[in-house]
Formats: sequence, C-alpha cells, structure tokens
Amino acid sequence: MLLSHYLRGRGAAWALSLCPIWLGLLGCAPSLDWREIKPDDSDAIAMFPCKPTTDARMVSLAGARVRMVLVACRAGDATWALAFADMADPAKVTQALQDLRSANASNLKGTPTVIGEMRLAGMSPNPQAERVRVQGRLPAGDEVVLESGFFARGTRVYQATVMGKAVDAEALATFFDGLKLR
Repeated sequence: MLLSHYLRGRGAAWALSLCPIWLGLLGCAPSLDWREIKPDDSDAIAMFPCKPTTDARMVSLAGARVRMVLVACRAGDATWALAFADMADPAKVTQALQDLRSANASNLKGTPTVIGEMRLAGMSPNPQAERVRVQGRLPAGDEVVLESGFFARGTRVYQATVMGKAVDAEALATFFDGLKLR
C-alpha cells in the first residue's frame, strides 16, 4: 500500500529508486525465482531459478543413438539446464560422459578446466564425475562461461549446466548444491 501511494504522488521517482532495497523485502522483480524441479523419467531433483521447459531428441553418445532429455530455462542473464540420457549399457556410461564434456568445449571452441569433483548421494562412482568450466565463444562471437557438472547413476548419464557472460557465484552454488538423486 505504501508503494502504490508513492507511485501515484510526487514520490514516484524516489519510490522506484528504492526498488533494489525493497527487492529482498517485497519482491519488486527478482531475476532468480528458485524452485525444486523433479524431471519425469529421471532420478534427479534440481533447483532452477526459473520455470524450465522440457525437450527431448535423439543424439549420439558413446557410439549409440539415445534419447536425451533437456530441462532448461533462462534467468539472470544465464541459461540453466539439466540434460540426461539412459545409455542402457553400463559399458557406455564413461564414454558418454566423456562425449558430453568434449561437446561442451568443442561447441564453444574453448578449453575445459576441471574445477572439482561432482558428488551426489546415490550417484554411481565414475572418473568422469566432475565439475568443469569452459570459457569460449558462441557462434555469434559473444564470450561466455559454461560451468557443467557430469555424473551418472546406473546407466543414466547427467549433465547440469549454467552458461552466461558472468554468473554469480552464489547462484552457481545454489544450482549445483541443489542437485540430488531420489
């Protein structure tokens, strides 16, 4: 009520200038609206800062054609995504994770840097279960940073990704720390 009073009167400019302060108190226009998502056909639970959409397509991983599902949205000048596929053959899991990692670097013409292990309760041990950062360029030439986490559970492989020009460290932590397996 106080805000609407000022917006109608002479204090409109002053009231709007306080929006950043009120953001935390009143929710003026938050850019990141975190919610828990449980994608169908997945054992994963993820925290997304926006309402994601889901798409699926056939891709080649580890020499096999598999259905990959992508759950993604855009918020805070970044794209947030979780992709997963069932390899059906346990012998193809490690190669599939390697293929996903290679595609990240190749698509951005960047060099991957391992920034740590991926650890989720219930995941299958795998030497490719790591967090990786790639600095590179989009096809249009824009510089971007891509942070991805790769992991597996059984025959299912996962890739959690955040891509943008710069992404807040706290938001990255919320996204990656919010990943769980049911």
